[in-house]
Amino acid sequence: MASAKTAPTLPSPASGGGTKTGGLRERKKQKTRESIQRTALRLFGKQGYQETTVEQIAAAAEISPSTFFNYFPTKEDVVLYDAYDPVAIRMFLERPKDEPVNAGVRQVLEGLAATFERDEQMILARGRLFLEVPELRARIWDEVERTQVLIAKLLAERTGRRPDDFELRVTARVIIGAVFEATLEWMRSNGRAGLVELTNRALDVVESGARLSARVRKPRSR
Repeated sequence: MASAKTAPTLPSPASGGGTKTGGLRERKKQKTRESIQRTALRLFGKQGYQETTVEQIAAAAEISPSTFFNYFPTKEDVVLYDAYDPVAIRMFLERPKDEPVNAGVRQVLEGLAATFERDEQMILARGRLFLEVPELRARIWDEVERTQVLIAKLLAERTGRRPDDFELRVTARVIIGAVFEATLEWMRSNGRAGLVELTNRALDVVESGARLSARVRKPRSR
């Protein structure tokens, strides 16, 4: 999901990520950010979220508390940070513009499947915290809203519509809802069901027009 501070700006496909110097600097910052997050998640798993302080995270990551706050405004943000957003944005912008939106989302997810598999334990650790820590549950809805705005901007870029176009906003809401529910289901199952598979199922529901057929209940045996 989008960063808790601000939604990321959309990169230009032609820019290649900016200058070499800027790109290298940003990659270094990204590695530091991810290293801090991994350290924090390890400590949360070992001693609990509430029991872990920013000072402890900073010490374990071999940085100062002020450096921690340069990367994350609060302890909550170290959990909320999603390293996959910039990658997914770039991949989506590189998809053909005449490709149906759902098809583009599916292809991006397939492209990220190996990354999700590699980072499965870290993603699940974040998921458990989302489900267990009240203040994180409260923040997650703000993050969903930010991600919806980001998707609306992506769709506007692809379609030439305004980001506040009604149909575009509905489409963005439906997509984020499908992906969010699939992610929650994956987390609840502790990763037993594949994340990409669940998201594809959620998008199948969207593409079918969300038509639910009643399940025929078998009569109880006497």
